[in-house]
Amino acid sequence: MVKTAVILAGGMGTRLREKTENLPKGFLKLDDKPIIEQSILKLLEAGIETIIIGTGHLSEAYEQLTTKYPQIHCVRNDKYSTTSSMYTLYNVRGHVSEDFLLLESDLIYEKQALDRLVQQKKPDVILASGFTNSNDEVFLEIDENQHLVNMSKNKHDLKSIDAELTGISKISHQAFLAMCNYAKTSFLENPLLDYESALIGISKQITLYVDKLDQLIWCEIDNESHLLRAKQFIYPMIKMKEKNFPSVKRNILLNPGPATTTDTVKFAQVVPDICPREEEFGEVMEMISTELTKLVADPTNYTTVLFGGSGTAAVESILSSVIGDEAVLIINNGSYGKRMCQIAEVYRLNYLEYKSSSHEAIDLIALEDYIQNASRKISHLCVVHNETTTGLLNDIEEIGRICGKYNILLIVDAMSSFAAIPINMDQMNISYLAASSNKNLQGMAGVGFVIARKRELEKTKVLQPRNFYLHLYSQFSYFFKTKQMRFTPPVQTLYALKQAIIEVQIEGVTRRYERYKKAWEVLIKGIERLGLTHLVRKEHHSCIITSIIEPNIDSYSFEDMHNYFYCQGFTIYPGKLDGQNTFRVANIGEITRADMEIFIKLLEQYLIKIGYCPERKEMNGISKT
Repeated sequence: MVKTAVILAGGMGTRLREKTENLPKGFLKLDDKPIIEQSILKLLEAGIETIIIGTGHLSEAYEQLTTKYPQIHCVRNDKYSTTSSMYTLYNVRGHVSEDFLLLESDLIYEKQALDRLVQQKKPDVILASGFTNSNDEVFLEIDENQHLVNMSKNKHDLKSIDAELTGISKISHQAFLAMCNYAKTSFLENPLLDYESALIGISKQITLYVDKLDQLIWCEIDNESHLLRAKQFIYPMIKMKEKNFPSVKRNILLNPGPATTTDTVKFAQVVPDICPREEEFGEVMEMISTELTKLVADPTNYTTVLFGGSGTAAVESILSSVIGDEAVLIINNGSYGKRMCQIAEVYRLNYLEYKSSSHEAIDLIALEDYIQNASRKISHLCVVHNETTTGLLNDIEEIGRICGKYNILLIVDAMSSFAAIPINMDQMNISYLAASSNKNLQGMAGVGFVIARKRELEKTKVLQPRNFYLHLYSQFSYFFKTKQMRFTPPVQTLYALKQAIIEVQIEGVTRRYERYKKAWEVLIKGIERLGLTHLVRKEHHSCIITSIIEPNIDSYSFEDMHNYFYCQGFTIYPGKLDGQNTFRVANIGEITRADMEIFIKLLEQYLIKIGYCPERKEMNGISKT
C-alpha cells in the first residue's frame, strides 16, 4: 500500500497575483482551512504517512505546516521562477525511494479520489475524470486498454479526447526514476518542462494506466473564474458528499416530475432553522435567481423571479401579470397548452386559441398565416416547449423568429425542458419563460419561477394588477430592492434547489440531456421490441417524456400495471389525452440507462403475465418511430 505522497507547490500563481502575493496558491481558503491543509488531512485519512511538499514561491508558508504536521517534509526548488513543475518534482528525488501519490497543491477534490488510487493494484495510475469544462483542461488520449497515449491542453494535438487529467496520480519508483532521467536530458532545451510532459515522455517505455471516474467532483484553481467556480459549486458539493449522510431508499420516478433526486439534494434541506428575512438567506435566494438565469440567458438583460408554488403558479403569474388589452395567442397542442387557455379564461384575458395536434409538429406556415389574418392585434404568444402530455418538442426557436417578425412577445412554458434541453432566450427571442424546481433541475417540488427579459418586465408596472400573490412585477421589484420574497418562501426547499443548481452546473445541461437521451433510447428500443408503440415521431420527440399506447387486451389495467411497478420501486404515470389510451414514462431525474434497462425487463415480465403477445406492426396508423 502506498504510504508516501508528493505535493507540487513551487509555482508562483501568477494568474491569481492579487491573492498570491503574500501567500502561495495552496493557502487559498474556501472554508476555515487552506486548500493545501484540507488535502493534507485527506492524505492522512487515506493512510499516507509521509508527505513531501516541493516548494518554491513563498516556501516559508509551507515550512510552517511542518510544526503542525510532523509527517510533512518540505524540499525547496530554488529555481522556481525559471523552471516548472517537473523541476520541482526532480528536486525531491533524493527524498523519495518508494511508490507515491503525486498531487498538485491547487486542487480541491473528494476523498474517494485518494481511496481509489491507494486501492489500485496497478503500479502507475493517472486519475482522470469526465470533462469539467473549466477552460483550462488537460485532455487525455487513451488506448483500448485504458493506457495513456498522449495528453495536451490543445484538443487538436490528440487523435481522440477521452478524459481529463485531475492532477492526482500514483507513480511507481521505477516510473519516477524514468521521469527524472527523461527530464535531465530535456532541461537544457526546456527548463520549463512540466511533469505532464515527462509522463508523456516515458509512456512508451512504462505503462501508465488511466483510471477514469466520470462523476468525480474536483477542480484546479488557477485563476479567478476557477476560484469563483470552486466557491460556488465544487467545494459545496464536496462538503455535501463527504458528510456521510445515511443513504435514503431510492425510488425510480418515471413520472414527469417530481423527479428522482440525489441524496445530497435531499439532505441539503437539513439546515439550521433560519428566518427567511435574514441577509444570509437573501444571499441564498440571490444565488438561486442568478444561476437559474445563467442556465438560459445573460443576467445583465434577464432576471429570475421566484415564487413559492408549482410550475403552474409561474405560468399563471406571467399570464395574469404581463398581458394588456391586446390579444394573447395560446398554442394548444396538449394538456398544458389547454391549461394556459383555462388560466386565460379565469382572468378574462383577450385570448385566441390556436389548436394543433398533440403528437405532430406545429404547422408553422399555418401558424404564421393565422397571425397574419387574426381579427385582433396580438401582443403575446404562449407555447409549451416540451408538451409534457406526449413528449412533443415544439420548435420555439422558429416560433420566436415568427414572433419577432410580427412584434409579438414570446412566452414559453419550459417546465419539462428547462435544465435539460439547451435554451438561449435571447437567440430564441423569448421574453418570458416559466419553469419549476422539481423536474430536470432535480430539486424538490415547491418553487416555481419566471425568467423575464428585464426591459419587457419593467414595462408591465403600468398594467392594472389582476393578481396579488402572483403579481410578477411586484415580486420582481421587491426582490430587487430587498433580496427577499414578498411572502414567506419555502425555506428548506430553496436550500435543496441551491444544491440542485450546484449539481446541474457540475454535470452541465448538455451532459444531463445526453444522459436522459441514453435512457430514452433504451426505453424506445425496449417498447418497440415488446410490440408497443409511442405517439410522437422520433424527429419531433423531446427524448424526455414518452406517451405510450396501452396494450389493447382485456387483462390490461393501468392501475394494476402501476401497482406492479410501484412494488418494484418504479413509478409510472397515466396518459392525459382525450380519445387515446396511453400511459407516460419520463426519463428525467437522477436515473441512468441501467435503471431504464431494469424497467424494460419488468415491463416485459408484466406483459407476459397478462398474456400480451402482439404482432410487431403499426397500430392505429401511428408509426413506431
